Amino acid sequence: MITEKAGRVLEKYELCDHCLGRLFARLGKGTNEERGRAIRFVLNMERAAAGLPPITEPKKCGLCGNVFERIPELVERMKEASAGIEFDTFLVGSRFPAEVREKEEVIWREFGIETGEPINREFNRELGKAFGLATGKDTARNPDVVFIVEPYSAELELQINPIYVYGRYRKLVRGIPQTPLPDFEDSVASIICRAFSGASGGKCVFKGAGREDVDVRMLGNGRPFIVEIKRPRRRKLDLKSIAEEINASGRVEVLDLSFVAPKEAEEVLTKNHRKEYLALVLVEDGVTPEEAEEVARKLKGLEIHQRTPWRVRKVRADKVRVKRVHEAEARWLDEKHFELRLVTDGGLYIKELVSGDKGRTKPSVSDLLGKPAWCERLDVLNILDD
Repeated sequence: MITEKAGRVLEKYELCDHCLGRLFARLGKGTNEERGRAIRFVLNMERAAAGLPPITEPKKCGLCGNVFERIPELVERMKEASAGIEFDTFLVGSRFPAEVREKEEVIWREFGIETGEPINREFNRELGKAFGLATGKDTARNPDVVFIVEPYSAELELQINPIYVYGRYRKLVRGIPQTPLPDFEDSVASIICRAFSGASGGKCVFKGAGREDVDVRMLGNGRPFIVEIKRPRRRKLDLKSIAEEINASGRVEVLDLSFVAPKEAEEVLTKNHRKEYLALVLVEDGVTPEEAEEVARKLKGLEIHQRTPWRVRKVRADKVRVKRVHEAEARWLDEKHFELRLVTDGGLYIKELVSGDKGRTKPSVSDLLGKPAWCERLDVLNILDD
């Protein structure tokens, strides 16, 4: 049945061994070229027995135009395009003209071919095998780079997949934003990204799991973050050296740097975290040790209804968020100051928890004291993973 169907196809269409074998790609093992050569050989034996002339492989294939002969040239183009790019794994994709794909489908329909393989799939595989043999690189499901080839024009697009690095940062000084802002020379993101961009030769994008205000330090175990490095020229980064360069700034420190997959990076940024804070509370009307202790006692376990703070209303959706204070401890300092150590749900604005934000946060430290209170200084002590 195979040779009978192949004979009918070849009587109408001049096909190379690649395109002939691809009609029966789901049958047997081996390459399509080997399959096509074998089918043509057996077919011609049968034709010879019947006194018919052989059907030899044409000088130019009527379907692909001998595009598979261009593979060595395209391998060289791929090597040139990726020169200077550090990678271990790759994939190949191709863009075939619509008329070639349509002609292949016409043949399938005309002769009832149900065992065929699309031309681009075979071409990608054969080009990938040839490039791998020439370079020692391997194909992978999640590759470092992807080559997109236009087989007839030899035009080539090189996609360099990003690197993702997880870490935690400490912000050791006040007066520095997490991400670049006007009127600030530096930021946590710029200090971290300078080191990664310099080491990788790519563009660095910083993404923090939450943020703290410009005047708030981030201490303790640090805030989780992800660095996405786009189009890196170097992938085998020395994370220890990068950390040392960042930490030498004296303003920002990074911990626990490690490479992660894109899915892991997304989980880091969407995971809920409790936060531990230390707030210096100012009470101009005066506060006693007993009042400070009473505030902490009432805060512990309290549910807070907080409308988007006035100061961030232009950049945050205006809605009421319900958060909880899990732990609260007070330490009286003097007649106007006490410290509050708090463990709260992520997303609770601590400055407004203290002041009340003109009634937008209820209850607040001001409410519990019965007199105005302000957060004079704030530190994030730890980010607590749930």
